[in-house]
Amino acid sequence: MKIIASLILFGFFVAVSPVFAGDVFDGTKPLVCASVEALDCDPGKPCGRGIPEVMLAPQFLNIDFEKNTISGPFRSTKIRSTDKTEDQIVLQGYEQELGEGMGWTLALDRLDGKMRITLASWDATFIIFGACTSQ
Repeated sequence: MKIIASLILFGFFVAVSPVFAGDVFDGTKPLVCASVEALDCDPGKPCGRGIPEVMLAPQFLNIDFEKNTISGPFRSTKIRSTDKTEDQIVLQGYEQELGEGMGWTLALDRLDGKMRITLASWDATFIIFGACTSQ
């Protein structure tokens, strides 16, 4: 009997967890995101792997959907495009101040808050992996 009750309880939590997660990652509440791993890639070479701070990427980012900004400890950037689907939120922008200019895309999983960021210019490409939570 305990096994059946446990299975029912487990099934309930699995069934309703997307409902609660969807509320957190709906693109309206501010998020704080932690960068966990980073890749530095060049054409024709294997990507270098490391922690974001070593590659001069911020450890934490704040996403403010109301102000359309992403900010770290030293700078902020404007979110120029937002696209929401049932599964993810995709944010895009670019920075002219970073050398010759760099475009970026942040993809956020609406269910679990995992994020992927790509940053690219004519001579550099970076990929950052991490996760976000609501503030």
